[in-house]
Amino acid sequence: MNLPGRRPSSAPPPPRPTLYGALRRIHLSVALIAVLMAGISLTLLGMTALRAYADHNLRLVARSIAYTVEAPVVFGDQAAAADALSVIASTEDVATVAVYDGDRQLLATWRRPGQDRFPALRQIAGELLTSGPAEQPIIHESQQVGTVRVVGDPIALLHFLLQGTLGLIACLLVTAVGAHYMSSRMLGDIIDPLRNLMRVAHAVRSERAFGQRMPPARIEELNALSEDFNVLLDELEAWQKQLQRENRSLAHRATHDGLTGLLNRAAFAEALDQALRTAAARNQYAAVLYLDSDDFKGINDRHGHAAGDVVLVGIAERIRGCLRESDTVGRLGGDEFAVLIEALRQPEDAIRAAEGILDAMNVPIDLPDGNSVMAPLSIGLAVFPVHARNGAALLHAADAAMYGAKRDSGATWHAAETAPPQRQA
Repeated sequence: MNLPGRRPSSAPPPPRPTLYGALRRIHLSVALIAVLMAGISLTLLGMTALRAYADHNLRLVARSIAYTVEAPVVFGDQAAAADALSVIASTEDVATVAVYDGDRQLLATWRRPGQDRFPALRQIAGELLTSGPAEQPIIHESQQVGTVRVVGDPIALLHFLLQGTLGLIACLLVTAVGAHYMSSRMLGDIIDPLRNLMRVAHAVRSERAFGQRMPPARIEELNALSEDFNVLLDELEAWQKQLQRENRSLAHRATHDGLTGLLNRAAFAEALDQALRTAAARNQYAAVLYLDSDDFKGINDRHGHAAGDVVLVGIAERIRGCLRESDTVGRLGGDEFAVLIEALRQPEDAIRAAEGILDAMNVPIDLPDGNSVMAPLSIGLAVFPVHARNGAALLHAADAAMYGAKRDSGATWHAAETAPPQRQA
């Protein structure tokens, strides 16, 4: 009875048999049935052949005894008949021998010692392995003068049968071992490719290991399956590489300006916040330069927008060429650029960077039509933590300083105002 509020416990599902185990059981069952059927058939065939052989041998013994006791029977010599029986019968697999005269009177008899032991076993063996006693007439001058009655020894036949059965069992065991070995090899040829397929499929699904490949298989159908699976993996690997390239391209376009290749505003703001966190943790300075072209609208009006794009690309290249590899450059929009300088040893180092950019812009920029133009810049400079203590405020301070440079006739730099000291709680 289930208690209220409790779910009945569900028994776990029974484990599924493996393909190797199922095929192995089937092969072993078939091999066992085949060996048993072969053993039973050979046993029955051997018993039939042994019975025919025993009957034939018993008749030959009876005929040999009839020839030997012919003279004693003719003369009615019981002692000579008994001596002849003991000489011949003792060397053959017979249980009893009786010699009768022409009147069916017992003349001599011979009995193998130990016939009283195991009577039930002797009776069963005699019924299975012999067809009964053999009688042979004793002929003298074409007339029957007596009869020889011979009963075979079933224990000797049973001993012979047991030896043959042991040999048969040994042969069947060798056959079973051979069948098991061949079955194991055949199962290996079937199961190993399937295991490889399962391993590769699992690696592809869980680890995205599209470089995995199936080894060749010995069986034609399984080898064709392996080759088709490898072709599918080739297509998946090519598709994955194409997808990765497209993802990298999309990620680059999402964070970079399409014209200049510089970081866009959002990516630059994220890089600025990360740099300020690092500078605060290491007690370092970081600076932002806010750059704006002084004559970009006039260049567009005089030479066209295509020339304006060339000027923007040239400005970006010259800014990038004046900085270290660790510094970051972004295009914030239009003709506005920003530079992030990290790990400053002193705030004055940012001034040298700004002056280097101004000097680089003193060289005219060549246009596609053969003309060249000057593209002077106004630069606003703000240093963390001197002018601001977070990314947005630092960028805003540099922007305000840039407008101060423009008011000073442009083509120069201007530093931001020092931030007021923070009050302590």
